[in-house]
This record gives sequence, structure tokens and C-alpha cells, in this order.
Amino acid sequence: MARPAGDAGATEPRWPVATDGDHVGSEAAETTRLLGAGADGRNRRNRPNGRHEPDHLDDFEGLPWWRTPSVFWLLAPFAIFTLAFGGIIVPKLNLILDLVCQQYFADRSLLDPERPIVLGSDNPQCRIPGVQKDVAVFTLVLNFVTGGLSAIVAPKLGHLSDRFGRTKLLALASCGGILGEMITILAAKLPQTIDYRWLVLGAVFDGMTGSFTAGNILCQSYTSDCTPPSNRAVSIGYIHACLFAGLAFGPLLAGYFVKWTGNLLSIFYVVLGCHACFMLFVGFVVPESVSERKQLAARDKWQKEKRARATDAGSWASAVRNSNPFAPLQILWPTGPGTSTRLRVNLVALAACDAIILGGSFAAGPVILLYSGYMFNWGNFEASRFISALSMVRVVVLMGVFPIVNYYGRVRPAARRRKLSGVRPVDKNSGADRLDMWILRVALLSDILGCLGYVLARSEALFFGSGMITALGGLGSATTQATVTKHVPQERVGQILGAFGMLQALARVVGPVVFNGIYAATVETFPQAIFAALAGLFVVAFLSSLVIKSHIHWEEDGRGEQEPLLATQRAFATAANAPPIGEDQVRLQ
Repeated sequence: MARPAGDAGATEPRWPVATDGDHVGSEAAETTRLLGAGADGRNRRNRPNGRHEPDHLDDFEGLPWWRTPSVFWLLAPFAIFTLAFGGIIVPKLNLILDLVCQQYFADRSLLDPERPIVLGSDNPQCRIPGVQKDVAVFTLVLNFVTGGLSAIVAPKLGHLSDRFGRTKLLALASCGGILGEMITILAAKLPQTIDYRWLVLGAVFDGMTGSFTAGNILCQSYTSDCTPPSNRAVSIGYIHACLFAGLAFGPLLAGYFVKWTGNLLSIFYVVLGCHACFMLFVGFVVPESVSERKQLAARDKWQKEKRARATDAGSWASAVRNSNPFAPLQILWPTGPGTSTRLRVNLVALAACDAIILGGSFAAGPVILLYSGYMFNWGNFEASRFISALSMVRVVVLMGVFPIVNYYGRVRPAARRRKLSGVRPVDKNSGADRLDMWILRVALLSDILGCLGYVLARSEALFFGSGMITALGGLGSATTQATVTKHVPQERVGQILGAFGMLQALARVVGPVVFNGIYAATVETFPQAIFAALAGLFVVAFLSSLVIKSHIHWEEDGRGEQEPLLATQRAFATAANAPPIGEDQVRLQ
């Protein structure tokens, strides 16, 4: 029966909302929300402007804008973070080359006082096989340490962020970079006192806080928290656009800055300042996206899971599971209430696509530069121009094309269904929709065609054009990471993205070894073999995308929500369940 929730006589007409089991059109599950009890048992509330907002904003209703989370809070600081990440790549490699060269000649008592090795200058005496070999080995060690540690730490930070919030851990992820850059500056200023091998300690600090991998997945988790599912891929695309903008402009700005100051070390002070600004801004200014209520609920669920594991602590299987370094990947194969084989297949397929897209791209990047120099005699200017153009096309695709595709492929159809049916859609996490799958497949096809173009290219113009085709593949990584967050409950977003981050970090460790090995083995006979191998990987990713099914979601058992809450949680629940004062509506029971 109907009962009034306020002054029934003043009830104003309201749009009906979709209830459980209602489907409006073939894609209704993407934009239609059950307006009943949510994860916390609350009823959705109508906003003063007549719109039904999704539950990702319920906990922040009534707060001023500077305390309301939004993806736009992250764009400026993350852009600075990625500019520092991209701008330091070449200067740090040059610094390592000079430091290793200096030590190489000092160990052999071959230093010529009339031809000293000056950091940041052109040192032709360093262009010998012995120095090049030592530099290659040392950079491989640095990448292995940073990548290996971040593969362990990043998923743990992602999981912790579900229970303790994103912003403080995001600030922590930048602390390792600060310590690493401080050690780099000390090694450069005091090369006679501090051996260059101390840079390994900086890599340890960077890896122990998750490095760039943790910062990336925590930014995506934050974006997922404060963005509705129908617009999530576009918002995560903005984050990826900041990354590619950093790779496009970072090296260029760093090169001009070093040239202007005449001191290679100056850019490291700038990067140190960027890390510090990022840490302070996200730690003290950016609003937290996981409300206190959701943090408490996630901690309560975590405690229940710990108690359940404790009952099985004596078994050998439990001991193996707890000591398994790959345990974070278990979230990709969930079991229990609300899961299904179809869900597990979707998660594994999305993880495979993401690891191949990002891991393959980052691993093959240095080899592409080596190949272009070998085949077309490209120098630093031509290679930098190619990388900048490639990154800029990806920025345009992610920030210009992607929002238009999302609007005409998802927002407009949802508005048309609302007009025809009279049902006001509210976003819910309901798995991938058809647009997600088509965007992912088109992105992978562009990568495959671009790699085939690399294989066939015998002119600079064709090689350049093939690179621009692969730029469309930037849609793939944003789509996979946005889509996987729509497969799991909100309190597991950080955990699932942490597993993705682990795979990305492992790809950054293993990928360069594999691709450099392929190139070294085939450069004399078939140097294009590296691109054939890369195309094969993208074909595997494309085949994996074909097994992804739409509207598959992990519906966790809600019985735990009916149990008595902790005192603090009860206070939140009581306040949330109270209907707004003076709200005129009729509720159906």
C-alpha cells in the first residue's frame, strides 16, 4: 500500500524510476538503476533539481564544491606528475651514462685530465662498447628493482585504498619518487663520494611506494569512485590523456630547460619539486572519494574475511595462499555468492587485454626508437618529434574523439529511452555494454594494423603514418580499466585495479627483456620481427576481447548488510535513512 512520506496533499508529480528487473531497451542495464535499498539499505533521494543522482554522490550531498570529489581535482596535479615522469626519462639516462662512464675510466686509471667527463655534456669518450654494456646492465637492474617491487606493492596499496581512502595513499606513492630523486641529486653532486650504484637504493624507495604504477591505479580508482558508469571510460580517458601529454611535452620541456640553464642537474630539482607539489596537493587539498561510511563498511567486510581465513589457518593450502606473491591476482578469479564462470572469464579477458595493450606498448617503445635509427637514420630530433606526435594524437583521441563517441553511443540513446518510456535512468555498475566492447575491439584492430604497417614500411612517411594508426589504440587501455570497474562492487575497485597494476608492472619488467632479446637476435636478418611479434600479441588480445560478454556483474551477497553495524556505521546509516525534511512524495511499499 502507499503511505505518505510528507504532506501528501502537496505531492508533486515525479518521474517513475526503473525497479529491479525492469529493462528499457537492449542497453538498459547500463543506465538504469534500482531505486531501492542499496548496499547500505538506504533509499535513493530526489535532488532539489528533480534529478536522481547515482549513489556515488550520496555521501557528499550538501557539501561545498571544494569538499566534493571529482575527476577534475586530479587532472592538473596528475598532469604535473606525468610531465615529471616523461621529462626525466632522457636526462636520467644521460646522467647514468656519464656517471657509469666516469666510474669506468676511474676504475681503469684511464681518466685524461685534459678530457674530463662533464655531467650533462657531450662526452665522446663514453661511446665505447664497454661503457654502453655497463649502462645497459645497470638500467636493466634499476627497471627490475622498481618494477618488481611495484608489482608487489601496487596491488596492496590498491586494496588498502578501498578501506582507508585514495588520497593519502596516492600521496604516499609520490614519497618514493621524492626519496629517489634526492639520491640521484646527491650522486650527481658528489660523484667522488657517492657511487652511482646508490641509485639502486633510490629505485628501492620508488618501488616500495608503488612507483608510477601505484599512482596510476589509485588515480583511476579515485576517478571510478566519483564518476557514473556511463561516463567512466571518458573520465579515465582524461587520466590517460594526461599520461600521454606528459610523454609528449615532458621530454621537450626538459630539453629546453636544461639548455636554458646549462646544467643537467637543474631538471632534477624541478622534478623533485613536482613530486613534492603532487604529494602535498593530493594529500591535503583533493577531497577524499571514499566516504567514511564506505571505508568502515569495507573494513568490516575485510575483518569478516580475515576471520573466515583464520578458521582455515592450519591447512597447508592456506599457508601457500598467504605466502603466494601472486595472491592479489586471485581477485581476477572470484568465487562465492554473486560470482559466475562468465564473470571470471570476463575479468581474465579484460586483464589480458590491458596487460598486452599497456605492457606491450611500454616495452616496445625503446626498441621502436632503436629500429627507426637503424632503418631511417633518425637522430634525437626525429625520434622526439615522432614520440611527441604519437602522444599528441592519443591526447586528441582521448579528450576529443572519445567524449563524442560516448555521447552519441551512450548518453543520447539513454535520453531517448527515458523520453519514450517515462523512466528516469540512474547509472549502476552492470558490466560491459556493447559500446565498451566495440571500442575495445576497434582499438585493438588499430594496433594490429599499425604493427603490420611497421612491418611493411620501408619509407619514413609510411612508418610515421603507421604510428599514427596505433595512436587510436589509446582508447583500449582506458576502456579496459573503466569496464573492469563496472564488473565488481564499488568496495573492490581498488583491489581489482591493483591486480591490473601488478600485471602492468610485471609487463614492464619482463617485456623489455623479451623485446630487446627478439630485436638483438633478428636485427641482422629480419629487423621487423619485433613488430610481427607485437602484432601477434595484439591478435591474442583481440581474440580475448571476443569472449567478453555484456552486462555481467559481481552481485555480492547482501545478507551481511543486515547484520548489526558498528556504532559509527550505525550513526551514518541512521542519518542516511532519514527522509529529507519537507520532502513531498508518496513511497510505495
